[in-house]
Amino acid sequence: MDKKYTELNSKVIDKWVESGWEWGRPIGHEIFEKAEHGDWSVLLTPNKPVPREWFPRMRDTAVLGLASGGGQQMPVFAALGARCTVLDYSERQLQQEREVAEREGYDIEIVMADMSEPLPFNDGSFDMIFHPVSNCYIKDVIPVWRECYRVLKKGGVLLAGFDNGINYLFDDDENTMIYKLPFDPLKDKQLYEDSVRNDWGIQFSHTIEEQIGGQLNAGFVLTDIYQDTNDTGRLREFNVPTFYATRAIKY
Repeated sequence: MDKKYTELNSKVIDKWVESGWEWGRPIGHEIFEKAEHGDWSVLLTPNKPVPREWFPRMRDTAVLGLASGGGQQMPVFAALGARCTVLDYSERQLQQEREVAEREGYDIEIVMADMSEPLPFNDGSFDMIFHPVSNCYIKDVIPVWRECYRVLKKGGVLLAGFDNGINYLFDDDENTMIYKLPFDPLKDKQLYEDSVRNDWGIQFSHTIEEQIGGQLNAGFVLTDIYQDTNDTGRLREFNVPTFYATRAIKY
């Protein structure tokens, strides 16, 4: 099995973006303009907008979009006056960020890096980290929470979205449970081969202990949480919660 699974994921996501992946389609000028006038919303999970009260005052706020490329959230924050940095491991996702920034005329620091490695930022660099559902593409999320804590300033806010693993149980039609949890292709040769053959990327389920417990153990204080569903499919029809979003603070 390929030890450089994150590099494989980078290339797979590039392919998804080129095929019109919904999380790689950048916002248009009209949405950017509305955000400049205070009419905006962003997503950490597929459906529910993040509550406005979760955000600090955005003007002059140093924001890190962690694995948040695609030109969807960072342009909104830039329109609100934030100083934005985006880190992603997909070149196509970052290209979307460049194109929106050039179109709208704002500056953004764009960093291509693997979030499973130490983040290439100094301690206390950011006021807010925005981390949409993406840590499903790395095996170990605990170091990510520790790095988030390190690069946030005291009083900084971590907004994170993540899945709860339920989606990995089912076949594509969401009618039959065919896989066991934890979903880990690095420990299952057949699952790895299926993942590569089907262009799923190498994805992983994570427990609540890893996701929320990992934030708490890193030093964060959890201040709010909500659940969300898939945006389409049978699990959505039955209103099965498959995602969570959390707000946590570094005190």
